[in-house]
Amino acid sequence: MLRALDVPFIALTPGASYRGLHDSIVNHLGNERPEIVLCLHEEHAVAVAHGYAKVTGRPMAAALHANVGLMHAAMALFNAFCDRVPLIALGATGPLDAAKRRPWIDWIHTAADQAALVRPYVKWDDQPASAAAAIEALVHASVATRTYPSAPVYVCLDAALQESELPPGVALPDLARHRPPAPPDPARADVEAAVRVLADAERPVLLAGRAGRGEAEWSARVRLAERLGARVLTDLKAPAAFPSRHPLHAAAPGTFLTPSGAELIRWADAILALDWIDLGGTLSAAYGCDAPAARVISCSADHALHNGWS
Repeated sequence: MLRALDVPFIALTPGASYRGLHDSIVNHLGNERPEIVLCLHEEHAVAVAHGYAKVTGRPMAAALHANVGLMHAAMALFNAFCDRVPLIALGATGPLDAAKRRPWIDWIHTAADQAALVRPYVKWDDQPASAAAAIEALVHASVATRTYPSAPVYVCLDAALQESELPPGVALPDLARHRPPAPPDPARADVEAAVRVLADAERPVLLAGRAGRGEAEWSARVRLAERLGARVLTDLKAPAAFPSRHPLHAAAPGTFLTPSGAELIRWADAILALDWIDLGGTLSAAYGCDAPAARVISCSADHALHNGWS
């Protein structure tokens, strides 16, 4: 299923809880598609997958050993969540059937709800109880993590299930029926209202945050800024979204709002924020306690990932 989902690599630190999966990748797939990227620590494994997603926009996998490996990886999963990248984390637990656990070691590596360790900062999780359910879980995980806004997903595999005989009739689904949906379109009335605000603006500013990485999307943002005559700010916390040498790129990007960026926002009479990271914090840094003087148009679905924990 990992191969069918076009997962090219799986970063891991070998662990006994997923030895069945590990053995199958090497001996069943020949260590190709996915190919193992050997790491010395689970946090490194997730960070490698995080970096791959930042460069390619596509998920790779990371395998995490039992509850202890998941605890090691927790910080890196939180980083990937904050960065809104697609990532498939595969975990494992000791046999859920207590009668099958080896003394001591399987007991301390088994959790009743292992995903609870990271559930506040993954997009979706599952702990399938059969081979067919595991296949379905991977399909669901792949769709969920690739759907905007992206974030890591976690699938936990039972150690005993991995080493049990495969029942007859288990088949891979038709992936044409399991595609990530396109990002949602805003309501036509909202778009028309935004167009009117921007058309009437004399000093528009474009905040280019998380945005499409393709050449067509890049060119569209440049055309939009040029058509509006909008000054543009970018953010070091997000991938490149606008050419920094363009005359309309008004100030050097920073991790926090720079003084020149704050001055530009105060100068604006209309602000178009394209999935800008922490728009509220940026406006607060520019205006202080005052309400924004500019009309603000926020284009984002980031609120879909806010669950109250962080």
